[in-house]
Amino acid sequence: MRHDPYDILGVKRDATQKDIQSAFRKLAKKHHPDLNPGDRPAEERFKEISTAYELLSDEEKRARFDRGEIDISGAEQAPRHYYRDYASASGPSDPYHNSASFADFGETEDPFSAFFSRRTSGGQFRSKGQDRYFSMAVDFLDAVNGAKNHVMLPDGTALEVQIPAGTRDGQTLRLGGKGEPGVGGGPPGDALIEVHVRPHRFFQRDGDDIRLELPITLNEAVLGAKIRAPTPTGPVTLTVPPYSNSGKVLRLKDKGAPKRGGGRGDLFVTLKIVLPDTPDPRLTAFIKEWSEASRQDPRKSMGTAP
Repeated sequence: MRHDPYDILGVKRDATQKDIQSAFRKLAKKHHPDLNPGDRPAEERFKEISTAYELLSDEEKRARFDRGEIDISGAEQAPRHYYRDYASASGPSDPYHNSASFADFGETEDPFSAFFSRRTSGGQFRSKGQDRYFSMAVDFLDAVNGAKNHVMLPDGTALEVQIPAGTRDGQTLRLGGKGEPGVGGGPPGDALIEVHVRPHRFFQRDGDDIRLELPITLNEAVLGAKIRAPTPTGPVTLTVPPYSNSGKVLRLKDKGAPKRGGGRGDLFVTLKIVLPDTPDPRLTAFIKEWSEASRQDPRKSMGTAP
């Protein structure tokens, strides 16, 4: 094992705490045992950089090490004298005076907290378990209204997942504590589940709104009607105004998907006139008679009139 913590972390002797933290995080993430299972050299390297950081992150220990009073493990060293011991009293003019502040360490996030915890008093390292990643396909209406589903784990067991109402395609759900077990008594990781929403037969998601193309008959379009229209939460009665064209959009307020901040989006219904599947002689005769008397030209504004 190397004996110089500065050399182990790859920092200069006048490095600030931010420099030391940054170097430590980079090396720890590279050599952490969870990321290198079964790699004994990586485990030893991790212990080495952790020991170096534990010393340099402690203001008093770092100062004592710099004076040669303790070694990297914290053990007392025999007194050693350096020419700087005979320099003038420490002050701004002292060439050996280091003005680097340690205050920033107390004001920043503990670098262990986001990645792993400090080692225990017995020398064992505690770290959070790795996260596990899954994907799950859900039905459109389950994503909109919320539901419970299950994800199969590699060991064959099922993990129950609560799908929040309004879940979007591609959204990732986090289940705290459902990942890999922690190391050395550390907390378990999380389960991250990417949701894939199956397409619906006639609903389409548009942000928090939902769009629907609704077929209507010719007589409903001409005369107007009250018809039943599907919504994600069940059918409702929709009023079709008389003389409604194909493409006319009707809005059903609060019948869309739930919003994250509360409330719901809207359901936009696009009308589509649909003729009978088989020709109706009476309709054909009526339209012939009507068209001969009608002067309507819906394409006149397009400059197609003869």
